[in-house]
Amino acid sequence: MLVSVLASSSKGNVTYIESSQTKILIDAGLSGKKIEKGLATINRKMSDIKYLFVTHEHSDHIRGVGVLARRYPQLLIYANLKTFQMMKSKIGIIPPEQFVDFEPGTTMTIGDVDVESFGVSHDAICPQFYQFHCNNKSFALLTDTGYVSDKIKYKIRNANMYLLESNHDVEMLRSGMYPWNLKQRILSDQGHLSNDESGEALSDLIGLNTKKIFLGHLSQENNLKSLAKLTVSNILTEDGLATGHDFKILETDPIVPTKLMKV
Repeated sequence: MLVSVLASSSKGNVTYIESSQTKILIDAGLSGKKIEKGLATINRKMSDIKYLFVTHEHSDHIRGVGVLARRYPQLLIYANLKTFQMMKSKIGIIPPEQFVDFEPGTTMTIGDVDVESFGVSHDAICPQFYQFHCNNKSFALLTDTGYVSDKIKYKIRNANMYLLESNHDVEMLRSGMYPWNLKQRILSDQGHLSNDESGEALSDLIGLNTKKIFLGHLSQENNLKSLAKLTVSNILTEDGLATGHDFKILETDPIVPTKLMKV
């Protein structure tokens, strides 16, 4: 598999995966035009993509879903039924045959890729994320959760590649301009992972197969790329993991796609 994180932040999230037989988007949290532009940056076209997996109904994950579905009728939208019902009013009308029900805790095979779905703790109706398997390689994506449960750690431990949330620095969030109720929401068990929580989760997840880790969904108000990377790296180093040697920690960006990287 090859992966590019086209966009990742609190403002919009899109990830692209391809194998020899299959081309996939996870979430469409930018406008259709911006997603097409991001794909062009890595020399890919939306017209070649058949599968779009939605994690939950928040706008930074579904903003472009309706436009893409209507513009590209070959596109199949995978989400659980509760999420689909919640996002219907936000994405407009799409043909019912383009929706595929994919419930948490189940596995589907599309082309040469097996996709596992798993539920997470986030303030959406039925949020779920995904792990992709192909040719004995795995890519696990988890960018919106208040904590990483032992059940999730067991399911996605020792993946070859991760895109894991590192949303905020706690002190920046607490001293920042957000209203208190929003700060409480972000810090709650149904909110978002801090840099420290991301590092602690990765300490339990990383195995001998793990080679690349994208830090994603960074808040543009309450975090810095350099701070997220330093905090996570320090935690992993303190736990005896060889950051930069056995595996690499990689940055993502709100608008600039990463290069295509092999899982």
